[in-house]
Amino acid sequence: MSLNNSSNVFLDSVPSNTNRFQVNVINESHESCAAADNADPPHYEETSFGDEAQNRLRVSFRPGKQECYDNFLQNEEAAKTDATFHAYDSHTNTYYLQTFGHNTVDAVPKIEYYRNTGSVSGPKVIRPSLLDIHEQLAKNVALTPGSADRVANGDGMTGDDQAENKEGEDQSGAVKFGWVKGVLVRCMLNIWGVMLFIRLSWIVGEAGIGLGVLIILLSTMVTSITGLSTSAIATNGFVRGGGAYYLISRSLGPEFGGSIGLIFAFANAVAVAMYVVGFAETVVDLLKESDSMMVDPTNDIRIIGSITVVILLGISVAGMEWEAKAQVILLVILLIAIANFFIGTVIPSNNEKKSRGFFNYQASIFAENFGPSFTKGEGFFSVFAIFFPAATGILAGANISGDLEDPQDAIPRGTMLAIFITTVAYIGVAICVGACVVRDATGSMNDTILSGMNCNGSAACGLGYDFSRCRHEPCQYGLMNNFQVMSMVSGFGPLITAGIFSATLSSALASLVSAPKVFQALCKDNIYKALQFFAKGYGKNNEPLRGYILTFVIAMAFILIAELNTIAPIISNFFLASYALINFSCFHASYAKSPGWRPAYGIYNMWVSLFGAVLCCAVMFVINWWAAVITYVIEFFLYIYVTYKKPDVNWGSSTQALSYVSALDNALELTTVEDHVKNFRPQCIVLTGGPMTRPALLDITHAFTKNSGLCICCEVFVGPRKLCVKEMNGGMAKKQAWLIKNKIKAFYAAVAADCFRDGVRSLLQASGLGRMKPNTLVIGYKKNWRKAPLTEIENYVGIIHDAFDFEIGVVIVRISQGFDISQVLQVQDELEKLEQERLALEATIKDNECEEGHGGIRGLFKKAGKLNITKPTPKKDSSINAIQSMHVGEFNQKLVEASTQFKKKQGKGTIDVWWLFDDGGLTLLIPYILTLRKKWKDCKLRIYVGGKINRIEEEKIAMASLLSKFRIKFADINIIGDINIKPNKESWKVFEEMIEPYRLHESCKDLTTAEKLKRESPWKITDAELDAVKEKSYRQVRLNELLQEHSRAASLIVLSLPVARKGSISDLLYMAWLEILTKNLPPVLLVRGNHKNVLTFYS
Repeated sequence: MSLNNSSNVFLDSVPSNTNRFQVNVINESHESCAAADNADPPHYEETSFGDEAQNRLRVSFRPGKQECYDNFLQNEEAAKTDATFHAYDSHTNTYYLQTFGHNTVDAVPKIEYYRNTGSVSGPKVIRPSLLDIHEQLAKNVALTPGSADRVANGDGMTGDDQAENKEGEDQSGAVKFGWVKGVLVRCMLNIWGVMLFIRLSWIVGEAGIGLGVLIILLSTMVTSITGLSTSAIATNGFVRGGGAYYLISRSLGPEFGGSIGLIFAFANAVAVAMYVVGFAETVVDLLKESDSMMVDPTNDIRIIGSITVVILLGISVAGMEWEAKAQVILLVILLIAIANFFIGTVIPSNNEKKSRGFFNYQASIFAENFGPSFTKGEGFFSVFAIFFPAATGILAGANISGDLEDPQDAIPRGTMLAIFITTVAYIGVAICVGACVVRDATGSMNDTILSGMNCNGSAACGLGYDFSRCRHEPCQYGLMNNFQVMSMVSGFGPLITAGIFSATLSSALASLVSAPKVFQALCKDNIYKALQFFAKGYGKNNEPLRGYILTFVIAMAFILIAELNTIAPIISNFFLASYALINFSCFHASYAKSPGWRPAYGIYNMWVSLFGAVLCCAVMFVINWWAAVITYVIEFFLYIYVTYKKPDVNWGSSTQALSYVSALDNALELTTVEDHVKNFRPQCIVLTGGPMTRPALLDITHAFTKNSGLCICCEVFVGPRKLCVKEMNGGMAKKQAWLIKNKIKAFYAAVAADCFRDGVRSLLQASGLGRMKPNTLVIGYKKNWRKAPLTEIENYVGIIHDAFDFEIGVVIVRISQGFDISQVLQVQDELEKLEQERLALEATIKDNECEEGHGGIRGLFKKAGKLNITKPTPKKDSSINAIQSMHVGEFNQKLVEASTQFKKKQGKGTIDVWWLFDDGGLTLLIPYILTLRKKWKDCKLRIYVGGKINRIEEEKIAMASLLSKFRIKFADINIIGDINIKPNKESWKVFEEMIEPYRLHESCKDLTTAEKLKRESPWKITDAELDAVKEKSYRQVRLNELLQEHSRAASLIVLSLPVARKGSISDLLYMAWLEILTKNLPPVLLVRGNHKNVLTFYS
């Protein structure tokens, strides 16, 4: 189908463009609204429903026949899928509009594809895989009515199932809040605390109007930056419940989130006690004034606090809807109290209020109070430390993010507006109270100034009052002395008391709701497994009732203490630590440059967020340095704990993104640095197949690559491409996870190829990244080469040739039992399954016996029917033992032990290095690295080199000198002078018998017969070849004799790998060399470097 985006595609005035995007509806019932034009060839849209569907559907659009298409667009039902739609139905207009995206398996973009499993906002739909739309559709696919659209949309549920699911969701829908009730109201109530009514006037008195406003703005700057960071994180994806914990954990990962989440939830729980005690203290002060004390002040606080927290718990447990209504009522009271204050400032003051320092708005008072007047022991930062907790509370809305209708919209809008409104109110109150009330007043109406008396120059003096004695003796009134200034100034004093009650109770209620919600989210993530009990929710709102009880217990414990002056700074620092991490999360996510960081709220800056994080940390120390230290110690301890436990979560945190960016930058930076011999390290491709199938091969390679070089476990899938790719992709994650679980620092890579050699060739060329490319190929010795097909031997020897062609070193590892334990693993899996079945059967029989004992024979049959126990079951039980006994005899215990031999500590032994040929030093470097490992550190290096019999001592001294320059410690050096003598007859006879089945013996035949044999069996060993390399064959046999003599008791033998020249040495002869060379020996590493230096003695 062709598609032209020009503007005249659908215009009738262009008759010549007959090959444009055309829609021609061909209806089997011949009721099409436009007949097909036979003059022009039709254009087809190939569908995924097979050839029949393709032939029955032709879609085109011809000039002048647009009415049908217009009808489709105007028809409201055209966008909907008919419930009775059939794949081959061509009688409805509804079907034809499905041409693009809906009548093919390929699906159009839908939000359902991007939801998480179990999403509360709707069901997750699985889109068709690439395989579904790329592979040919089987021609015998039967589509039932109504199934095509489900296939197209990747959804396994029928329309009825979806409707029932949706209906169920609607019926069980939880109460959700908008941005006003859910965020704005809560944040305003939490920010407007007791400080507004009983401490702000004192702050203005100490710091003055100018510095007082600066303190407010500095506090607001901290909260505003945090608000912006919170908004950015909250709009970068769907936000679930958990508030600050959720935002931090999903941004920085479980380590930071888990540590701050726990202390943040605890801080909210203790904050409940703080606010309730503040309320109780106010009530006790009123009881004192009316002389109505119950016991004594301390116990009265405990009694009133306990009763209050029980009532608040009842409101919270009743549900979020009731709690929200209570919050709105408390906000109304608070707003009335604040309005009452501003009204009181313009009501003319009476003599009593004047004697207490209130003179309405006066320019002289404003000028006098503008500058600071710190009393002894106070300063800017101490006053700031007292005020700052009044600015906190900005996370009250975010903490119930799971109960918000649209958290992405509500959190930014509600939080930032709440910060703005409360800041304006704080500044307004500070300026008004500073312009109306003097700093010191006696409260005596007799301290007036008579005419003719000298004025001391104060504002009060100019207004007729002399408060000069307050300089020498303490006074009870004025900004500096009276915490109830706002009550005095207000139009109706009791309303300010109501405001104090509202502020304390609303903050306590918000904290009482926040703590369990945050704690529940933390427990659901199962970061602290011991706390999983508190993850359960109840009711349609998933209320954390267990968390409410825990919060209640914590709050009650601190209320009974009734002295929170010590714990209060720690709580403030806990909140500040949360703010700091939120800011850092925003910075970190931006700095990581992850494509997934796309916040819809764009009013933020990464460097401003970083500044906010630093500012929060600084404020922590300003408020209380020892509390800040305690906070950091607790957070660090929890961070270490979570890091050690390594919770199995993957949230796509910015820490992961930054790790990737850092690794990418380092890899790119590494490419700019030329390789240097001092920095050489073995970087290995290991042909393990699945890493669990050849563990010994992987273990010995990991021993000399761990923490020093690259190790890639490689597997080649040979066979039909479709099956191989499917099997390969299905096992990638599982096999890499196996490596991680077994603490093997290696990567897993796999390729699908037509033959084994092609796959290895691809791996040798394409594996690695930049400078981190493999330089060594590690393979296991092919133990069964004499029974293997010829193609396998050709592939095996061929990959060695390929490695040398690519200038890659080769290591061949041989152990006596071989490496492949795949059959053992298969038997173990079968035995485990049988054992599980046996245990399940025993449990079923036990339950049946219990049922029979309690419910008689009828109960037994009922239970048996429920558990699907059939008559042949006992036969299966007997078969278990039969299979077990059968496999016990086959179970190769020696093979299993051999597969773990390199996992064990090797003890005091030797690593014998037969460095016969200089390959650049790899043959020496690998055993040296092994001796640095914990499992091999007790093994000593013994060096064996070839030499002349008459120069043994000289060559020994020369080799010792070379090793000393290389700074490689060794236990002994042996010069072997008789390598090139002929082996004994028995050894040579073994070799001849080994190669006999593969010899051509053409010299015994006539020329014609010999040529025919060569053509028929080109892979066989010819007499000419054997004669040409007879000396080399002698050497391999002789070396085995020397190895048997000198290294039979070694823990490991490292031996120079002989190189077979291409075209000169046949594959079978080369395999015979390797066989005779390593026969009947301890574990052997045949090593050949790429003949480039890997050792140096230059600094």
